[in-house]
Amino acid sequence: MEIKSVTLTISAVRCSQYPESSFPEFLLVGRSNVGKSSFINTIIRRKNYARISSDPGKTQTINFYNVNNQFFIVDAPGYGYARVSKKQKKKFGLMMENYLTDRKNLKHVFMLVDLRHKPTPDDVLMYRFLKHHNLSVTVVATKADKVSATNRVKQRQFIIDELDLVVGDELLLFSNVTKLGRAEVHDKIERLIISED
Repeated sequence: MEIKSVTLTISAVRCSQYPESSFPEFLLVGRSNVGKSSFINTIIRRKNYARISSDPGKTQTINFYNVNNQFFIVDAPGYGYARVSKKQKKKFGLMMENYLTDRKNLKHVFMLVDLRHKPTPDDVLMYRFLKHHNLSVTVVATKADKVSATNRVKQRQFIIDELDLVVGDELLLFSNVTKLGRAEVHDKIERLIISED
């Protein structure tokens, strides 16, 4: 996939701010420190376009990145960070519920987890939440460059088992350092866009 243009269209806090567009949308969800900004930068082939926060959990907006005037990458607020208040967590939950139930443009979800660790209860809850809404999900196991080749197979299977991955959903290994998995994510997005035409 050739990335010709990227624009951060809006950082939304309510439904009325979502872009008025028919472009397909690809949602990113994951824990606050799982590497979503690095994932975005790798996918759009930009070094520091999506800013990596020094304060995990700080970003509480849904960010819409217009790519090639063809589709949106939609970055949801990170979840599972202890310093986020209950009020903020509730607000995040409602915002996500509204987006997942009402957004017709949503075509697919990329859920990021850390390959090095066991999925957290929040990860399991998020995956169940997405499946409750009958959404197709690709689980992206980040930071694969930090896991030895022999441990990757074991950790991959561990994540599949912990999440109880549904048949039809896939798990990709990803690294923003080596670019492992980038081509697969590009292919997935392209296939889904073509299927819409």
